[in-house]
Amino acid sequence: MFHSYNFPMLDIEYLADLLSRHPEAARAPVRSFSIGGRAFDFNAAPAIMGVINLSPDSWYRESVCLNTESAVQRGRVLAAQGADIIDLGAESTLAYAARVDEAQQNSKLLPVLRALREAGVLVSVETYNAAVSRACLEAGANILNLTAADPDAEVYRMAADHGAAVILCYVQGKNVREVGDFDFTADPIAPMHEYFARRIDAAQRNGVERIFIDPGLGFYYRNLQDSAVRVRHQMTVFLNTFRLRTLGVPICHALPHAFEYFREEVRCAEPFFAVLAALGGTSLFRTHEVPRIRAVLETLRVL
Repeated sequence: MFHSYNFPMLDIEYLADLLSRHPEAARAPVRSFSIGGRAFDFNAAPAIMGVINLSPDSWYRESVCLNTESAVQRGRVLAAQGADIIDLGAESTLAYAARVDEAQQNSKLLPVLRALREAGVLVSVETYNAAVSRACLEAGANILNLTAADPDAEVYRMAADHGAAVILCYVQGKNVREVGDFDFTADPIAPMHEYFARRIDAAQRNGVERIFIDPGLGFYYRNLQDSAVRVRHQMTVFLNTFRLRTLGVPICHALPHAFEYFREEVRCAEPFFAVLAALGGTSLFRTHEVPRIRAVLETLRVL
């Protein structure tokens, strides 16, 4: 249980100690590659992934689009605002959200996916369903954002056949919709490192060349509903993320919102967490707030 886990305090001493204990990880390069014909250098500059939610259960209202036309329009706007990639999802990760079968997911995803690809926009699809993965790859998806703990080898082979990238998410459970309590350890990065090493190996053995890893900070575990525990856990993982760079692949983070603290300023939460994620060596920022995150990252580059 989380009561035995001692979270660090965010101060200059903690940051200095963290760097002193892991200097080699802080300098570790990650792989760069092209997606959909566009080259990315993740060691030189991070990328931004904008979010479109096609589920009415998603609470971040600004990102919810309930028809194809509004979703395509939002995708075009996000790209113009600085999103390098658009991430589509047809089922909310909220614990109380309705489950959406593959036929319903495809009916929502495919028209938007095709329209955005025709407009030259790079598209990622968030799913744990193999049939949805296949349909989206055949429709032109550039990335599979895989929210299952152990995707089928066939999913990897499909991604490889289509030259697509994959995002491997850290999930304590079968998939993002089937999780219970989060199992805290004294060092959260150690089990993540082992988990990702196995899954990177599985993906590569099945031909996948373009791989991201995602520590999964936006998933709804039962014992992470306490806001203070959740935010401190997120902070710890964000700042320790650079230690996962020794796996050699770029790291994606979905930026959280901390509604209990930001309240009416909740749209400022993701920019705040983006600073922590950037300090931790994040390569791909998944966000509902593209222009705000772009401003934060541009400012950090100047500094």
